[in-house]
Amino acid sequence: MRTLKGPAIFLAQFMGDEVPFDNLAHLAGWAAGLGFKGIQVPCDARLIDLEQAATSDAYCDDLRETVDHAGVAITELSTHLQGQLVAVHPAYDALFDGFAPPHARGDAASRTQWAFGQLKLAAKASQRLGLTAHVTFSGALAWPYLYPWPQRPAGLIETAFDELARRWTPILDAFDAAGVDVCYELHPGEDLHDGVTFERFLDAVRQHARANILYDPSHFVLQQLDYLAFIDIYHARIKAFHVKDAEFRPSGKQGVYGGYSGWVERAGRFRSLGDGQIDFRAIFSKMAQYDFPGWAVLEWECALKHPHDGAREGAEFIREHIIRVADQAFDDFAASGVDSAQIRRVLGI
Repeated sequence: MRTLKGPAIFLAQFMGDEVPFDNLAHLAGWAAGLGFKGIQVPCDARLIDLEQAATSDAYCDDLRETVDHAGVAITELSTHLQGQLVAVHPAYDALFDGFAPPHARGDAASRTQWAFGQLKLAAKASQRLGLTAHVTFSGALAWPYLYPWPQRPAGLIETAFDELARRWTPILDAFDAAGVDVCYELHPGEDLHDGVTFERFLDAVRQHARANILYDPSHFVLQQLDYLAFIDIYHARIKAFHVKDAEFRPSGKQGVYGGYSGWVERAGRFRSLGDGQIDFRAIFSKMAQYDFPGWAVLEWECALKHPHDGAREGAEFIREHIIRVADQAFDDFAASGVDSAQIRRVLGI
C-alpha cells in the first residue's frame, strides 16, 4: 500500500491580478507558506505557456525549478475549461464562448478544434513535466436532456455519447502516447457526471485505458449518490482526487434541483473542508485500502467562508486525514510459524 501524497491545492480559484496570486512563482510560494506540498495548475496563460511546455524541455525545467524553489511540486495540469469546449450543446454556446480565445468565439467548429489542440498540447506538456495524470471536464451534448421530459426520442442519448467518444478518442490516444491518464471530473453540467454516465462513455470509447476519474465527493453529495460505494466500484479508474466538502439539506420547498436559487440559498451547496457533511475519514481510509497512487488536492469552493481561510484550514485538514499506511500486518506478532507441511496435516489432507 502507498501513503497518499499531499496536501496539495488546485490554483484555479485563487488566480488574480494582485501579488501573490498573479503568477505561478508567487502562487507556489503562497501555497507552500500555508503548508501545501503540491499545486494543481490550470492551463491558463497567466500560469503556464502550454505550447512551450508541450515543445520545450528547457521551459519545463524552468517551471520545475520555479515550483521546487518554492517548496512544492506540480501534481497535475488542468484543462477543465478547454475540456468543456470539446463538446458544447448549442443551448450553451453563448455562455461557454468566453472560455475560448477571441479568434474562436462565435464559431462552434473553430472553438472545438482549438479545444482539441489544447488537450493534445496538455498531453505533451504533462509528459515533459513528468506527470502521470491530467484533470479535465468531458463537455456535454446530452445535458439539456437530463430529465426525460419532453420524452427523449429513441437513440438521442446513444448518439450523443457516440459523438462524445468520437471527439475524445483521438485525445485519449494522444495521452496514451504520452503515458498520461485523463481524469474526468464527474460533475453536473457534464455528460460524465456519475457512474452510469462514466460507464456509458467507457463503452463508447471501448474501455480506453486512459479514460479515468477525478474523484470529487462534493458533486456526489449534491446528487445524493453514495460517494463511498462509488470508490468500491470504480477505484481502479480513480487516478486523481479533489478534496472538497458539501452539504445537502432539503426542505419542504426544494431538493436536488435547487429551485434556481443562488449557492447560499440552495439545499445542496459546497462548503470549506470540515464545514460540510462528507465523511472524509472514511474516504481517506478507502483511498489507502485501494492503494490510490496520487495526490489529495484541495479544491476550495464555499458559499460562505473566505477563500484564504478555507485554503489555510484545508492544508491542515488534509494533512490530518492522510493515513500513513502500515508496512506490516498488525497481527504479525502472533504469526504461528506453521509451514506448508504442517498446514496440510492441520487440514487432514
